[in-house]
Amino acid sequence: MALTLLFLGKLEDVAGTAELSLDVAEKMALPAIAERLDPDLAVAIASPDIRIAQNGSLVAASDVLAGDGDELAFLPPVSGG
Repeated sequence: MALTLLFLGKLEDVAGTAELSLDVAEKMALPAIAERLDPDLAVAIASPDIRIAQNGSLVAASDVLAGDGDELAFLPPVSGG
């Protein structure tokens, strides 16, 4: 049973990969997911500037409850010109 995590922009650099798969036995809230990540990555995704999409829909960090078959995408602020 797997939960897919996607990291975009600068978060991909922090994670060292664009995608991670976590084995999960049950649905987990974001703090429990973050505990299973590298500490630097956990801090980066906890930033209030990071948006989260669960299965393609934006959600608040406090509303994340993800498990087997779910996808969480972590979206940093976009800048450009």
